[in-house]
Amino acid sequence: MGADREGRGRRTPARVMAYAAGGVLVLAGCASMPDSGDLRGVESTPRQDTQVRVFAVPPGEDAPPSEIVQGFLEALTSDDPHYKTARQYLTGEAAKTWRPELSTTVLTDGPGAKAEGAGGREDTGEISYTLTGTKVATVDAQQSYAPATGAYGRTVHLTQDEKSGQWRIDALPQGVLMGQSDFQRNYMSVSKYYFASNTMAAGANTQPTAVADPVYVRRRVDPMTQMVRSLLNGPTRWLGPVVRSSVPTGTALAKDAGALTPDERNKLTVPLNDKAAGIGTNRCQEMAAQTLFTLRNLSPAVDEVELRAGGAELCSLTQEAADAAAFRTSARHPDYLYFVDAKDRLVRIPAGSSDTKPDTAPGALGEGDTALRSVAVSRDEHTAAGVGLDGRSLYVGSLVSGGSLGEPVLRSQGPTEEDRLTTPSWDADDGLWVADRDPDNSRLLLLEEGKGDPLEVRTPHLDGRIQSVRVAADGVRIALVVEKGGKKTLLIGLIEREEKQGEKPAVRVVELRSATPELEEVTAMSWAGDSRLVVVGREHGGVEQMRYVQVDGSTPDVPAPAALTGVKEVTAAEDDRLPLVAYSVDGIVRLPSGAQWQKVTEGTAPVYPG
Repeated sequence: MGADREGRGRRTPARVMAYAAGGVLVLAGCASMPDSGDLRGVESTPRQDTQVRVFAVPPGEDAPPSEIVQGFLEALTSDDPHYKTARQYLTGEAAKTWRPELSTTVLTDGPGAKAEGAGGREDTGEISYTLTGTKVATVDAQQSYAPATGAYGRTVHLTQDEKSGQWRIDALPQGVLMGQSDFQRNYMSVSKYYFASNTMAAGANTQPTAVADPVYVRRRVDPMTQMVRSLLNGPTRWLGPVVRSSVPTGTALAKDAGALTPDERNKLTVPLNDKAAGIGTNRCQEMAAQTLFTLRNLSPAVDEVELRAGGAELCSLTQEAADAAAFRTSARHPDYLYFVDAKDRLVRIPAGSSDTKPDTAPGALGEGDTALRSVAVSRDEHTAAGVGLDGRSLYVGSLVSGGSLGEPVLRSQGPTEEDRLTTPSWDADDGLWVADRDPDNSRLLLLEEGKGDPLEVRTPHLDGRIQSVRVAADGVRIALVVEKGGKKTLLIGLIEREEKQGEKPAVRVVELRSATPELEEVTAMSWAGDSRLVVVGREHGGVEQMRYVQVDGSTPDVPAPAALTGVKEVTAAEDDRLPLVAYSVDGIVRLPSGAQWQKVTEGTAPVYPG
């Protein structure tokens, strides 16, 4: 429960800021607390530099109830690892039963608080305060983020000790409460990694495919140890049904593990309990790969992980060896960017190059005479799919010069172009996904290896008509733009496959959740990393904007792409070193790192493989 208010009343921080500068610790002074008056709201601490650490101040002698409540809320936004100072604002019994790790509730502004007239008065030795605000999100006990809406209203109760006369909180909601800017200062999103349980890596690769599972951890409270503990605890409830972990059940850090820190050679030793003892080499290396992928973007850098249990080494793995032990989709670097030229044919330019003159793509979709409106290229760049200019027909052909195209693999009966086939998308196993928007037969379809009879994918609980489909490179997550009542929203779902001998596989998209709850008109989207998408859309009454979003609906701590008007389509590679590419009123444009949008050439429907 923390701070975030738009400057009402006098600022009364119950905390101290410590600045680490050249090894010297400098303490900033702390303003005094009010000795009377009602509690109005807790202002947010402005976003601080990452070197700034905020520590809470314990309750003052004879502090009135308003100061106790405000001091407690402020203490929740500090960098105190175990909330020891926050517990000093509670009675002994409340301090024992309060569990801050159960949840974090994020409010638009910090919590407002008002004394309840019916809850008691100070002269009776007890009083209650109502904490209020507007919810933005919650983070659960698994550290999983979820957008939230609606009003927040909970009560804290205080009593006055008969002997000492000191006020303390004796009843309060479980978890932590804070404003949005305090949350952004205190927490950061980090992805932990598990393995897809129902698909293998793209192509003939037999490596397990790593799947990102983003969680939020406290930014300056030993995030490396937090992430290893979270990884060992298993995937979040949402992702759990479609992934597996090589971590043996019950595995945890050894009791005497302490804080995890790499040595001078950037090697991290992870001591585990006996549950991990005796695991085979392959499983141990997969477990080490999960750990290395999870810690890849944390500081200090980790170049090697050694897993130990019972005082003995289980295995050791370097970053390079981790990429050989498991397939991480963001490590893939496509050869080409593809799009449709002014003659409605498939063309391409080398990915990441500064070329502006495309080459005709080999194969019938580039060399033939079939006019296209949209395309998709398999992740191994051996096969392409294209939707005809009228949106009715789906073609599949090899990217080999001189190949023939043949008849369409799918036809839509939709009455208009906008009621027919969406842009297709390839999954990790060369499955081709497309939605038919026919109002009389709207459905999501999958063609295994891009051929044969299409399999209708069940979409229980989907409310609306699919307008766009993008399958993640890991093959277990899918992004859908769904239209209902004039609104287009971005939903992320899980792909579940069930195969029985002698029967056609059953495929479902389940657990759909919104990734852009604040946008009501999503016009374009693309996967842009292991757990990130780039989205073009507008809020209610707002203007068109392009932004990054996480699969959990949170906003990543990265700059939004430079503004671009009239965006109709956008594509990004899982490898974030490659530029964003869009189709706008200026044709095909790209956004190199650190630069502005640059025109490439005339054309439409840009796509990276996938």
